[in-house]
Amino acid sequence: MRLFINLEAQPLPHTEALELIGRGADEILKREELEARLAASMKAGGRPLRIKAGFDPTAPDLHIGHTVLLNKMRQFQELGHQVIFLIGDFTGMIGDPSGKNVTRKPLTREDVEANAHTYADQVFKVLDRDKTELRFNSEWFGQMSAADMIKLAGQHTVARMLERDDFAKRYAAQQSIAIHEFLYPLVQGYDSVALKADVELGGTDQKFNLLMGRGLQEHYGQPPQIVLTMPLLEGLDGVNKMSKSLGNYIGISEPAIDIVTKTMKIGDELMWRWIELLSFDIGVAEAKSLRAEVAAGTLNPRDIKLRLARELTTRFHDAGQAEQAIAGWHAVVRGEGDTSLLPLQDVSVPAGGLRIAALLTAAGITPSNGEATRKLKERAVRVDGAVVEDPQTHFGPGFEGVLQVGKRNFARVRLLAG
Repeated sequence: MRLFINLEAQPLPHTEALELIGRGADEILKREELEARLAASMKAGGRPLRIKAGFDPTAPDLHIGHTVLLNKMRQFQELGHQVIFLIGDFTGMIGDPSGKNVTRKPLTREDVEANAHTYADQVFKVLDRDKTELRFNSEWFGQMSAADMIKLAGQHTVARMLERDDFAKRYAAQQSIAIHEFLYPLVQGYDSVALKADVELGGTDQKFNLLMGRGLQEHYGQPPQIVLTMPLLEGLDGVNKMSKSLGNYIGISEPAIDIVTKTMKIGDELMWRWIELLSFDIGVAEAKSLRAEVAAGTLNPRDIKLRLARELTTRFHDAGQAEQAIAGWHAVVRGEGDTSLLPLQDVSVPAGGLRIAALLTAAGITPSNGEATRKLKERAVRVDGAVVEDPQTHFGPGFEGVLQVGKRNFARVRLLAG
């Protein structure tokens, strides 16, 4: 596995380690506690810190928004600390209410187990497998009795739960809050007790739950964990949190060409945000220098974006596939190179074939036939580099070529009789 951080043979001083850990972080609670624990850990015979992050297996695939936390975990690994990747197979069946304005539908045991299996495979694209403790919170909650759960529920009041922003808003709006949703923060907090976590990582929307862990650890006689929150990564639209449901995401298991082309679509301002939260190759000082060059007009932001695309694609695939995908992007978008480098996508069509608008939609390049027709009128549609305007243009089984809408949406397809 490629190491992301080139550390010297000697450990970093704890002040430098703290600076590295703090890169991109929204908040560290409490920073002075983290500094003290880092200093103690780095003394001769010091104990590595236990770094916890939990992921509920709510969908089978992870996207790069999830890797914001994974990247931070990897940094802790490189500093010599013990990382715990916790799969919330028990909490996933409750349903995390964070940021939700309605009760979230709990997952079935079958859904959770299937998703958890794929999570375990995907996280090691970022984390060092040999330095990662993979745990499931059903290990301890599966052993709890109803009496134990009631005792845990007695650790907090309804009034305290209603201090949480999303619960408070739903209560004020007279929207329902199910009793089991109040259990979620307590259950997540107890995970930190079970794992004796020194640090817990989470998104900014998880702050209430992470602080719950501090409180429960104190109740059970443990030193309270440090809470480190990371920003929620904006998706391809540059506005909303990256989400599969919004379609503004890059899956870490997507083909290399898709990671490249989607990364190249992001806005120039969003690019800096992604560099801060996702890049290991571009450090803080270099990012500042590059930004100054772009502002001065001496550097094209496209070149920086391409560098980021190469880094991400290499991370989730390998260097060879990254270079092939970039060559394919150049071939289509810049007219430089061989489009046969693009991966071939099979598209099933009727024996009589499809008109161009329907074909663009079937290939996933346009969201609808209406949008495809609009692009035809704008002369924004190309087939093998040639502009197509006639909506009656027809393609049948056996056709193979590159379909393109605008500069950034394209696919090399082969039509098969379906």
